Amino acid sequence: MPDIESFSRYLNILLFLALVNSLLSRFAVINSPISPAPGVSSMYFAVAFMIVFALWYGIWGAFSAYLGCMIGAGILADVPFSLNVAWSLADLWQVLIPLAAFAYFKVNIRMRTKRDMTIFVLFACVLNNLVGALWGSLMLVTNGVIQWTEFFVTFEGWFIGNLIATLVIVPLLLRYITPYVQQTRSYVQGYWI
Repeated sequence: MPDIESFSRYLNILLFLALVNSLLSRFAVINSPISPAPGVSSMYFAVAFMIVFALWYGIWGAFSAYLGCMIGAGILADVPFSLNVAWSLADLWQVLIPLAAFAYFKVNIRMRTKRDMTIFVLFACVLNNLVGALWGSLMLVTNGVIQWTEFFVTFEGWFIGNLIATLVIVPLLLRYITPYVQQTRSYVQGYWI
């Protein structure tokens, strides 16, 4: 468990990343919305940064993804608060799945081997985005924001947009920026510190 100084450092990281994720989420939702689903983007590139932040900063990065989605794609897009609380879990699933998989399979986050890339594709591109798109789209339907007839268009746009953004952005950041992040005191080796 972290001491007070570490806890303060990670709380600051959480707040800073939540702000960054909020801005990225809002920008993505404004630039490529999926109509009629509020807060949903067909090119939600924010998810790629959220995944990387979770891999660099552990659970602090994961919590910041949830808060960033709630604020940037939810509150600022006028998603009703009661829906937003459950709906934003989509972004949390999308970062927790790769975080757990990378820890379980002991993946080198610098993406050095074919095994690292395979686990990345399976858990940080396909499974996580499938779960997130399914969860988010179902939350929109069950809360009456979109109709069942609009479910597939919303799900497909969400999943494909996230898949593309993740495949393009995440490997580059992990391979080339991770060495610098790992040299800082803020880098999280496991889940907490």
